[in-house]
Amino acid sequence: MTDRGRYAVHGPATVGWLLVALCTAAGGYCLLRLRGGGGERRGTAGGEALMGFGMAAMAVPAAVLAPPRWVWVAYALVFGAAALYALVRARSAGHHLHHLLGMLAMVYMAGAMAAAPTGAHGGGHGKMPGMSGAGMAGGVPLVTGLLLVYYAGYVLWAGPRRLPLVAVAAPVGGAGTAGTGGSGGNGGTGWGDRAELALACRLSMGLAMLAMLITL
Repeated sequence: MTDRGRYAVHGPATVGWLLVALCTAAGGYCLLRLRGGGGERRGTAGGEALMGFGMAAMAVPAAVLAPPRWVWVAYALVFGAAALYALVRARSAGHHLHHLLGMLAMVYMAGAMAAAPTGAHGGGHGKMPGMSGAGMAGGVPLVTGLLLVYYAGYVLWAGPRRLPLVAVAAPVGGAGTAGTGGSGGNGGTGWGDRAELALACRLSMGLAMLAMLITL
């Protein structure tokens, strides 16, 4: 007989580890961007690094790590504070609304894990691919659906935008863009200053968020 406190569907560990690798790489690149910018740019990179590493930790397979309920409450508090910070910054620039929604999505997923049945947290039988925290309460269907629509739209919008950035990256770098702090041998542009890589990180995190939400 199937335990009703656990989900019968098991998320494949391979998918979970792929998400961990993807989000860790995105978070690591955002840390590189922190070194080369200041003010507005550092704030954006810091928020995206927090998102990347937070999603990577969430994606660890439950068979390896199944945190207790209080961990997800702490997650919700941390990303709730980050959402408030993003809300303040959104008043000066509209693109921060994307970061705000990302932080709120993290709060939502952490809340769903915290609200899951007690037996689900230790069994490692989560429905979500690879997500530690195991069985989930399922969240609110309307909220999950709206987030899925948003992130699907974002991925479809950001994907084509990355192609022209890759095409123009070499001429811009070759021109020796001022203020990049790069060396002439690399075309004057450091790894932390490449717009196409920053967009690729956001696109990667958008895809990872879709993968997490779609099985919520």
